[in-house]
Amino acid sequence: MAFSSSIFLLWFLPLFLILYFLLPYKLKNWFLLLASIFFFAWSAPEFVIVLGGSIITDFVIMRFMRNAESPSRKWLFLLSVIMNLGLLVYFKYMNFFVDQFNSVLNLFGGKPEDWTRIALPVGISFITFQKLSCILEVYKKRHPGFDQFQDYALYILMFPQILSGPIVRPGQISEQITDRREQNTIDNKLTGFCRFIIGLSKKVLIADVLGVTVNEIFALPAGELSSGLAWTGAIAYTFQIYFDFSGYSDMAIGLARMIGFRLPENFNSPYLSTSITEFWRRWHMTLSLWFRDYLFLPLAYSLSRKIPAEKYRGLKTEMLIYIVSALTTFLLCGFWHGAAWSFVVWGLFHGFFIIIDRLFLLKFLKMTGRGPAVLFTFLILVIGWVIFRADNLPAAFIFLGKMFTFGGAENQVWLNSKFWTIFCIAIFFSFWAGIKKVDPWIGKLYESPSNKTMVTIAILAMLFFILNVATITSSGFNPFIYFRF
Repeated sequence: MAFSSSIFLLWFLPLFLILYFLLPYKLKNWFLLLASIFFFAWSAPEFVIVLGGSIITDFVIMRFMRNAESPSRKWLFLLSVIMNLGLLVYFKYMNFFVDQFNSVLNLFGGKPEDWTRIALPVGISFITFQKLSCILEVYKKRHPGFDQFQDYALYILMFPQILSGPIVRPGQISEQITDRREQNTIDNKLTGFCRFIIGLSKKVLIADVLGVTVNEIFALPAGELSSGLAWTGAIAYTFQIYFDFSGYSDMAIGLARMIGFRLPENFNSPYLSTSITEFWRRWHMTLSLWFRDYLFLPLAYSLSRKIPAEKYRGLKTEMLIYIVSALTTFLLCGFWHGAAWSFVVWGLFHGFFIIIDRLFLLKFLKMTGRGPAVLFTFLILVIGWVIFRADNLPAAFIFLGKMFTFGGAENQVWLNSKFWTIFCIAIFFSFWAGIKKVDPWIGKLYESPSNKTMVTIAILAMLFFILNVATITSSGFNPFIYFRF
């Protein structure tokens, strides 16, 4: 069940909110947990028992680990990590590994292994990272964990952010789970509803419209793809994935706000970035921080204790450590996004620019000024998104080749006025935070709008809600892009 489906907007959400607000406070968490289980079971019923078993096991391990001493504490931690990563590898990557194994067998004339393909449970990547966040925080003694099983289960399963984040750490939400009565205000309900509608509009009115043309362009045979059309498709997808995913995050944050939770922000105008390094501070921020805190920094620290302080091929030790840690992190980041070589290359592509940023590119871009730096970074991002979007790696290279050969071709894709209108709107709202005073205004709108502003945006939100529902019912359902991951 997706937030942008008619069944969620017209049935599940209204019924949930009515019952949630009518129930006494002591029953709200129980009802939210049951609603979240139902919500997840709607999308992945076969995975509910497996997920439930892993949640119970994790909770028991954390309770023992909290009071355990080394080495028992370490073994309990490793047990939980192996279990969670094992489930992720099995459900998300086993098909990929079997396909690669069969490819090797074919090279040597062997018979491919028969394999019943495994369906990917929606949201498994985000659930795994959220569970690992908790076990890591408890192991490092930065958070005591949850005393009640139902609180931990709600932390993992809360339906606003279960499928695509934001990735929330226990310290950011544990107190809200146990007591959020101060957040139970009409202002939060209205602000949350408006934030939800903003996200819904990003998804339905912008991302889905662009996606229709993007799919047509990327499906064209190479002989029918002109350079201009390739650039149009690549840039349109760059905007599509941003409005699709940031739209989901806005909807999740808005839904949570309506019921008293404050989730962390996940996007901050990423296409205004002046470098790839800055981009990863603005794009999917909870994932970026997760990789930084739980992979990059521990790996860099571990290497710093093992590598002697001397130069290697002219590189200082700290730079060598940075290169190894950054490449490893982005390799795994790419593979996390999907079980395909194109995602691995996309991750390494970003890792390469992170490294040359550190070596010399940041200094150069700073000298060019903000405008050229933003344009250069945007160009790099467009190229990266082509690799990310293409069906496979050869298709990505063919598409990129078409972009840079600057040739013409006959094709059957008609770029109508609706596409160009939404395309221009996407450009404006992707970069409008760069206009002076817009960013502070957005922050005030999300956090503490005036009563007059609240009434105005509430009316607009209702009108846009009707428009979105009408669009969904007339055009059909389009899943969120990040549901694949």
